[in-house]
Amino acid sequence: MLPTLEAAELPADAIEVGRIADAWGIKGWFKVLPHSAQPEALFSSKRWFLQAPGASTPAAFRLAVREAKEHSDCIVASSEEVPDRNAAEALRGARVFVPRSSFPTAGDDEYYWVDLIGLSVVNREGVVLGAVRELLATGPQTTLVLTAEEDGKTIERMVPFVSVFVDKVDLAGRLITVDWQPEF
Repeated sequence: MLPTLEAAELPADAIEVGRIADAWGIKGWFKVLPHSAQPEALFSSKRWFLQAPGASTPAAFRLAVREAKEHSDCIVASSEEVPDRNAAEALRGARVFVPRSSFPTAGDDEYYWVDLIGLSVVNREGVVLGAVRELLATGPQTTLVLTAEEDGKTIERMVPFVSVFVDKVDLAGRLITVDWQPEF
């Protein structure tokens, strides 16, 4: 990692949002491969935290972002602390974190996937179907992947995350209510 970057602790609410792929041009710009098809978090925060790939410690470096913009299938960004191509190449592979608190506010009935992971899911009858382990983008819709322990076995369920099946998302209560039966 670059010695000119300021060492910092990852914020408690840090979310990994991408990784630096390579240098871009000769003036210190670098390519970032976002983990999301809608990388607003990279644009909303002017303070990124970088961590070396495969780092065994939570040590990170703070990077003040001057500019970030979309370019083809990636994001390109620049920083005063990355003055040239050599410095940008030294960032290759770094994991990019942004504090969750700096994400843009989601609109009504919009949710960041990271906020849904771990939420309990119950149906209208109050039957616990599991907890959200991950979400899958399956073309026209997103699908909740749930895991639950039943009769000493871990089972997996998939519920389409669409309004016809999802009655309510209560982020504060960490609960999603759905119109779904356990045998599906």
